[in-house]
Amino acid sequence: MFDTKPFEEKMNQALAHFEDDLKKVRTGRAHPGMLEGIMVEAYGSKMPLNQVANILAPEPQMLQVTPFDPTNLKAVVAAIRDNQSLGFNPSDDGRVVRIPVPPLTTERRQQIAKQLGQKVEDCRVALRNIRHDALKASKKAKDDKTIPENESQRVERVIDDLMKDIQSKLEVVAKAKETEIMTM
Repeated sequence: MFDTKPFEEKMNQALAHFEDDLKKVRTGRAHPGMLEGIMVEAYGSKMPLNQVANILAPEPQMLQVTPFDPTNLKAVVAAIRDNQSLGFNPSDDGRVVRIPVPPLTTERRQQIAKQLGQKVEDCRVALRNIRHDALKASKKAKDDKTIPENESQRVERVIDDLMKDIQSKLEVVAKAKETEIMTM
C-alpha cells in the first residue's frame, strides 16, 4: 500500500505558505500584517517588530504601533522608516507610533496584482514539483515490485485529484486577493 499522506501534507503546506505570503501583500486597507518582517534594533539585537510592540489597525488608512517598552520607540520608528519597500512615514507622540497608509494608485494596484500573479505561479510550480515527486515515488515502488500496477494507477488518480483540489483552492484565494487589491 502506497501512502499519499506525506505528499498531501506537502501540498497543503505549499498552499498555507502561499496564504501567509499573501498577508504581506499590500491592499488598499491597513492591516497589521503589513509590518511583518520588520526587524527592530532592541536590547542589543535585531528582533521582529511584533515581539517589541503591539500592532493595531484602528482605521482603514492607519496603523498604530505601541512599543511594550517606551525606550524602544525611536528604534521602532527608525525600523519602519528605513524599510523602503513599504514607503511609510511614521510619526510618534512619545508613546505610540502612528503610520498613515496612503491609498494605492491604480498603477500601483496593477503592479501589486502582477506580483500576485508571480506568487501564484511560484506556488503552482511548487505543487507540480510535489506531484512529480509523488508520481516518481509511486513509479519506483511499482518498479521495485513493492506495489502492484493497479495500486500505482490508483496513486496517480489520488495525486491528480488532490492536485486539482489544491489548484482550485489556490485559484479561489488568489481571486479573492486580487479583488481586494483592485477595490478602491
